[in-house]
Amino acid sequence: MDLLDKVAVVTGSGRGLGRAYAEALARAGAAVVVNDVDAEAANAVAKGIAGNGGRAVASVGAVGPAETADELVATAVREFGRLDVMVTNAGVLRDKVLWKMTDEDFDTVVDVHLRGTFTCARAAAARMREQGEGGSLVLISSPAGQRGNFGQTNYAAAKAGIVAMARTWAMELARARITVNAVVPVAATEMTRTIPAFAPVIEEAERTGAPLPGWLRRAHGLGTVEDVAPLVVFLASDAARDITGQAIGVGGDRLALWAHPKEKAVAFAEGGWTADALAEAWGTGVGAEPETYGIPAPNPPGA
Repeated sequence: MDLLDKVAVVTGSGRGLGRAYAEALARAGAAVVVNDVDAEAANAVAKGIAGNGGRAVASVGAVGPAETADELVATAVREFGRLDVMVTNAGVLRDKVLWKMTDEDFDTVVDVHLRGTFTCARAAAARMREQGEGGSLVLISSPAGQRGNFGQTNYAAAKAGIVAMARTWAMELARARITVNAVVPVAATEMTRTIPAFAPVIEEAERTGAPLPGWLRRAHGLGTVEDVAPLVVFLASDAARDITGQAIGVGGDRLALWAHPKEKAVAFAEGGWTADALAEAWGTGVGAEPETYGIPAPNPPGA
C-alpha cells in the first residue's frame, strides 16, 4: 500500500494496538500524528517512526473533550498540511459487574471510547469536508461490543455504540466521499488480558515465550497487534474507497465481516399480541432458536 499522500491521526497510539496502527501507517508512507495521554509514550513512538525514515509528530492529550479533537486535527494540518485519515483507538477499562460499577467507572469509559470517537470523528469530518477530497474514518470497536462480555457494561456499550455511529456516519458522509468503517480487532494486549475467555492462553504464551498456537490464531482470530494493523492501512488507502458502513473483524489468521443486526425470525398475530399468546408461541416460534451471547472461551482441538 502506498499512503505517501496521506496524513493520519491515531488516538491512543502510545502503546498496544494504537502504536501498531501508527507504525504500520507510517511504514506505508503516511504522515502520522501520534496521540496519547502519556507524553513519554507518544513522543517515543513518534521518535521511533522518524528514526525509521517516517514522518510523525506527537500530540499529547486525553480524548473525549472537543478541545483535544480540535487540537489533533489542527496539529495534522499545521505539521503536514491536511488530514486524510482519523483512527479512533484510544480507550480505558474500568471493569466491574453491574452491581459494583460506579457512575465514575461508567462515565470514564464511555467518555473516552464513545465521546472520544464522536468528537475526534466530528473534527476530522469537518476538516475533510472542507478539503473536498474525501477521507477515511476508522473507528475501533471490539468483540465485546458485538457480543457482550462479563464485567464490561461500560466498555461493551461504548464499543457497540461505535459500530452504530459508523453505520450512521457512512450515510451522512457518503456525498463527501468520506468512508466510515468499524474495525473489530482481536489481539493479545493489556485489554484482552482482562477478558476471562482469553486471559489464560495469553498468560501462558507470555510465561513460556511461545507464540500463540495456530488453532487459536485461526479459530478465534487471536494473534498479535501486528496482525491487526494491515486492515487499518487498507481502510486508509484508495483501494478501500468503495468500502463504508462495515464492521470488519481481524486478528491472528482470521478476517471476518460482522453482520449488522437484523430480524432473525418473524411471526404475526392478527390484531396484535397478548402476553398469553406470546407465552404460548415463543418457544415453538420466534424464540425457538435464541441468539447466543458473550465471547466464547477458546477450546483447543481435542479438548
